[in-house]
Amino acid sequence: MALNSQLGPQKSAVNIDLQESKFSCDKKGNEDSTESKKWLFPFMLVTSLFFFWGFVHNLDPILIPHLRKAFNLTDLESSLVDSAVFIAYFAMALPAGFVARKYGYKTGILIGLVLFGIGSILFVPAANSLQYVYFLGALFIIACGLTFLETAANPYVTVLGPPETATKRLNFAQSFNGLAAFIAPTFVGPMILSGKNYTEAEMASMSSVDLQAYLASEAASVKMPYLVLGLIIFVVTILVYFTRMPDVKENDSEGAGESSFSSALKSMKLRWGIVAQFFYVGAQVCVGSFFIKMATTAAGIEEGAAAKYLGFFGLAFMLGRFAGTFLMQYIQPRKLLIIYAMINIFLTILAITGTGMVVVYTLISIAFFMSIMFPTIFSMGIDGLGNNTKIGSSLIVMSIVGGALLPPVLGLISDATGSIQMGYLVPLVCFSVILLFAFNGHKANKA
Repeated sequence: MALNSQLGPQKSAVNIDLQESKFSCDKKGNEDSTESKKWLFPFMLVTSLFFFWGFVHNLDPILIPHLRKAFNLTDLESSLVDSAVFIAYFAMALPAGFVARKYGYKTGILIGLVLFGIGSILFVPAANSLQYVYFLGALFIIACGLTFLETAANPYVTVLGPPETATKRLNFAQSFNGLAAFIAPTFVGPMILSGKNYTEAEMASMSSVDLQAYLASEAASVKMPYLVLGLIIFVVTILVYFTRMPDVKENDSEGAGESSFSSALKSMKLRWGIVAQFFYVGAQVCVGSFFIKMATTAAGIEEGAAAKYLGFFGLAFMLGRFAGTFLMQYIQPRKLLIIYAMINIFLTILAITGTGMVVVYTLISIAFFMSIMFPTIFSMGIDGLGNNTKIGSSLIVMSIVGGALLPPVLGLISDATGSIQMGYLVPLVCFSVILLFAFNGHKANKA
C-alpha cells in the first residue's frame, strides 16, 4: 500500500508530461502544416517563373531562322539575337544581385517581371516597324528582366519552406524550365514559322508590293505569341505584388570575413570554372540556336518539322538532367563530366560530317549530354571559396557572356564556308575546353 501511494503521484506526473508532450507535438505539427499551406501559393508563383523564362529562352532558336528570313539576314547577322540576350545577362548580373541582396528577393522578382513584360509587348511595335534593330532592343529588355528573375528566384525558392527540403524544392522548380524547353518550340514554334521559304532569286522576281507584303506577314507572326506572353507576365506581376511573401534581405553582418575579387581569383578552380562556363554556354547556345538551320540544311526537312524536333531537343535536355542527377549517386560529378564531354566531342564531329536525319538525332543527343554541364561546372568552380563564394558565383554567372560572343563566330564561319555544319567547329572547341576543365579544374584552391 505504501509502495502504491509512492508511485501514484509519479505516475500522474508522467501522464501529465506525456500529455503535454503530445500536445506540444500536435501543436508543432499543426503549425508546420499551417506554415506549409501559408507559403504554398507564393511557391507556386515563383515556380511559374522558371517555366516562363525557360519558355522565352526556347523561342530564341525559333526567332533566329524566322528573323533571318523576314529580314534576309546572314547567319552572322541572325546570331545577334543571342548576343542581345546574353550581353544583357553580362551587363545586369551584378546590379540584379545587388538589388536582391539590398532590397529583397521579391523586389528583384517584381523588377524582372516588369522588364520581361515590357520587352514582350515591344515585339508588336518592332514588327510594325519592320526594323531588325527594334527586335534586338526588345530582346535585350526581356533578357534584362530575366537576369533579375533568375538572380532572385533561384535562391528565393530555397527560403519558401522548411530548410531541410530546400534542395528538393529547387530541383522541382528547375524541372519546369525543361518542360518549357519542350512546349515552346513544339506548340508555339509552328505559330511563328510560316513554312514559306523563298530563294533570293524568287524574292528578286517578286513585285515590290508582293515582297513588302511577304516580309510584313513574316514579321507580324511574332506579334500574337509575344503579346499574349507579355499580358500573362503582367498578370503574374500583379499576383506577386499583392501576395504576402517572405522578403529576405542580406544581413550586413552575415558572412563576415575578408572577401575580394583578387582573393577569389587566386582560386585555380574558379579561374577554370569561369573559362569553362564561358565556353559551355557558348556551346549550348550555338547548338540550340542553329538547330533549325542544321535540320533544314543537312536533313532537308521543313521548318515546321524542324521546330517539332527542336522540342525533342529540349525534352532530351530535361531527361538528361534527371538521368545525370541519378548517375551522380554512383559516379563522381567530375568523372561524369569527363565522360559527357568526350561523348559530346564525338557527337559534334558526327554532326559536322554527317548527312540526313543522322544530324538531327545527333544534335538531340548532344542536348542530353550537355544537361549536367552548367550546374556541375558551377559547383566545381565555387568549391572551397569560403567568404569569396558570392563573388565567385557572380563571376561565373557573368561568364555566360560566351552565349553572346561565340554564336557570331559560328555564323561568321558558316557565311565564309557556305556550310552551317562547318560552323559547328565552334561547339567542338567548346566541349574540348570543358574536357580540359574536368581534367584540370578539380585541383586544390590557392585561395
